[in-house]
Amino acid sequence: MTGYTMLRNGGVGNGGQTCMLRWSNRIRLTWLSFTLFIILVFFPLIAHYYLTTLDEADEAGKRIFGPRAGNELCEVKHVLDLCRIRESVSEELLQLEAKRQELNSEIAKLNLKIEACKKSIENAKQDLLQLKNVISQTEHSYKELMAQNQPKLSLPIRLLPDKDDAGLPPPKAIRGCRLHNCFDYSRCPLTSGFPVYVYDSDQFAFGSYLDPLVKQAFQATARANVYVTENADIACLYVMLVGEMQEPVVLRPAELEKQLYSLPYWRTDGHNHVIINLSRKSDTQNLLYNVSTGRAMVAQSTFYAAQYRPGFDLVVSPLVHAMSEPNFMEIPPQVPVKRKYLFTFQGEKIESLRSSLQEARSFEEEMEGDPPADYDDRIIATLKAVQDSKLDQVLVEFTCKNPPKASLPTEWALCGEREDRLELLKLSTFALIITPGDPRLLISSGCATRLFEALEVGAVPVVLGEQVQLPYQDMLQWNEAALVVPKPRVTEVHFLLRSLSDSDLLAMRRQGRFLWETYFSTADSIFNTVLAMIRTRIQIPAAPIQEEAAAEIPHRSGKAAGTDPNMADNGDLDLGPVETEPPYASPRYLRNFTLTVTDFYRSWNSAPGPFHLFPHTPFDPVLPSEAKFLGSGTGFRPIGGGAGGSGKEFQAALGGNVPREQFTVVMLTYEREEVLMNSLERLNGLPYLNKVVVVWNSPKLPSEDLLWPDIGVPIMVVRTEKNSLNNRFLPWNEIETEAILSIDDDAHLRHDEIMFGFRVWREARDRIVGFPGRYHAWDIPHQSWLYNSNYSCELSMVLTGAAFFHKYYAYLYSYVMPQAIRDMVDEYINCEDIAMNFLVSHITRKPPIKVTSRWTFRCPGCPQALSHDDSHFHERHKCINFFVKVYGYMPLLYTQFRVDSVLFKTRLPHDKTKCFKFI
Repeated sequence: MTGYTMLRNGGVGNGGQTCMLRWSNRIRLTWLSFTLFIILVFFPLIAHYYLTTLDEADEAGKRIFGPRAGNELCEVKHVLDLCRIRESVSEELLQLEAKRQELNSEIAKLNLKIEACKKSIENAKQDLLQLKNVISQTEHSYKELMAQNQPKLSLPIRLLPDKDDAGLPPPKAIRGCRLHNCFDYSRCPLTSGFPVYVYDSDQFAFGSYLDPLVKQAFQATARANVYVTENADIACLYVMLVGEMQEPVVLRPAELEKQLYSLPYWRTDGHNHVIINLSRKSDTQNLLYNVSTGRAMVAQSTFYAAQYRPGFDLVVSPLVHAMSEPNFMEIPPQVPVKRKYLFTFQGEKIESLRSSLQEARSFEEEMEGDPPADYDDRIIATLKAVQDSKLDQVLVEFTCKNPPKASLPTEWALCGEREDRLELLKLSTFALIITPGDPRLLISSGCATRLFEALEVGAVPVVLGEQVQLPYQDMLQWNEAALVVPKPRVTEVHFLLRSLSDSDLLAMRRQGRFLWETYFSTADSIFNTVLAMIRTRIQIPAAPIQEEAAAEIPHRSGKAAGTDPNMADNGDLDLGPVETEPPYASPRYLRNFTLTVTDFYRSWNSAPGPFHLFPHTPFDPVLPSEAKFLGSGTGFRPIGGGAGGSGKEFQAALGGNVPREQFTVVMLTYEREEVLMNSLERLNGLPYLNKVVVVWNSPKLPSEDLLWPDIGVPIMVVRTEKNSLNNRFLPWNEIETEAILSIDDDAHLRHDEIMFGFRVWREARDRIVGFPGRYHAWDIPHQSWLYNSNYSCELSMVLTGAAFFHKYYAYLYSYVMPQAIRDMVDEYINCEDIAMNFLVSHITRKPPIKVTSRWTFRCPGCPQALSHDDSHFHERHKCINFFVKVYGYMPLLYTQFRVDSVLFKTRLPHDKTKCFKFI
């Protein structure tokens, strides 16, 4: 309205012109847009309509723009391929869609399972946490219970007295010295290891007067002793050798006493000292008779009652074999029991008892009570009467054909040379030893020499005189090896000797041989026995024996071990839990600090018999498995009762008193890699196998590209210093079980056979339990022993090429058995299995145990071994006869006992009872 008014009034300005221009521009744009719309829309419609009308007006075959049918279109050649591709792609798309839907379904199911597993894992974690808490609480309760039942012990503080501090109050009389008042226990704690310091005799004046052989032998054995130390400040015991002296050196008592008191560690009274006077001859002088030895112990072969302190001083055997080992070929056999002479005696008395007493200043000063009776005349008359009666063949001579050996007063002097005396004793069943007529003379080197020679050749000693102090008498039970008869019973001696049975005689002879070999025969045995006597008295345990260190050969493993169908065919016999029983060692036992008290007499008086002999002598080092071997199955280990049950339960567990146990396979091999690998693979899956120790006996190492099988347990390849069959029985430190299965590299045994043998061994742990049996036989035409491998219902040996035995015997074989036997094994490269059978039968007096009916165990197709050599059996004949000479008798025992399972390889339902029955 305002603009209209302005126009009428002629008031048009610049603003009005601008609005008019804008309005005219908008009108032009609108018409232009409409025109373009008409052209772009209606023109194509008109053109389409025109073309369609034109196409319908022509003939059907000449249409160009009209639509065509599908079939007509596909008839075109270049379109056909495209049609086929479209159809194929369509089908594949349909299939892929179906698969996609199927996979989606499976993914959904798996997601559900994953969720379920996550929940199970969470539940398992909670259960595991609860079990850990329960185990922790149980362990805590167990520790509390053990703390309540067992006091807490700590090692004692080692006390080292000052160098010049005597540390002990002086006794009222030197003859009253005993351990409690003359021995300083503070220097010898239970955990000290019993260190011993040995003085060097050459650093003292009297050292130049010593017998060179005695001094050399003593120094050699001291250097090799496990207890000897060079640190005198920590020593528990101090040892000084003072005799025997060379002839004709005579050292005055005052001079010897002065030199003793000048020893650097004498400490004013000589406590914890041992003065050793070894006698190599029967007339060795009693150097220490008038010498004040203070609190020092005296060890010698001659003692007067005035100088001997019971429980403190030691009576030792003479050192006959100073620098030589006994010749076993010269030692007579222990059988036959009866020899040519019932008893023999040769000797001559230089001075009677009465003349000896008259030489004293006054009899009352030397003796208390009535004068002793002189029974020598009665003894001479009685023994001559027995000889004249001709009831038994005896030989007694009271006058020497040649001048007798020098002797002490009232002592029966030795006649002839040592070789002549031994030849006579070899023909004697008993050897008479008449003690000196002077009761003040408790023991002399002459009597000790007679005892030594009798034991050496197997003549049972008969000692006339109960007052005698025999060597190591407070430790050894001499009644098991000798007869000690009071002199008044001399008229009953003949009856007593004739009343002994052959079995008793053989037992005494064997015990005497054991005592001689262990405590008398060499300088090592004498020195070790002296130390063991003192160590046992003060209740210090022996040092543990050092096991054989295994030098492992690096090897590669990883080849999957196959399964031999012959080995896996065990019928329906369940061999035991394979996966659930990982390798574990037998509980180790080291002799505790109370065994020297509880096991005292058995240790020192172990005759050849079950669980006895060599290693139980106190001077021998302690074997780690010793007590377990003696007590297995008798409650030594606090393990629950048997869990074998019956049927399948019996098969799935060892049961018995030691229900958890494994064994170690020791396999000896020599440059037969293929055979070895096959044998190792056959052990795959063997139950209760702890490990395999392969003793590589060749100086040539295994091939670098050799791939060892993986059998589920460790395989330890041990390198040996030399090629020796004795390496089979070395107590390797890698053997951590009591049970050892010794097996050859070409042995072929099924798993069920091995398991059966293991079960049988666990019932007889002191025996050799194996498969191939052999026996010995007496060759009448040649009067010698033969080795026989023919099939027989009787056996006396089990070959260790496939046998179980206790590791205890490995120590005995390697460290205690006579070296001559091992030397012969090395010489012939043969007979190590015979040697082990001899050893075990000698110790236990029991034959081995054969299991199953196997007589051979060689794998088919394996290369021939040494046993196929023609000389193999000839060498084994020689070995048996040599071993008999070393032991002095035939220790092997025959047996017709064989252990078989009644249900061996028998197929029965699992619900039926299955137990091994022995026949």
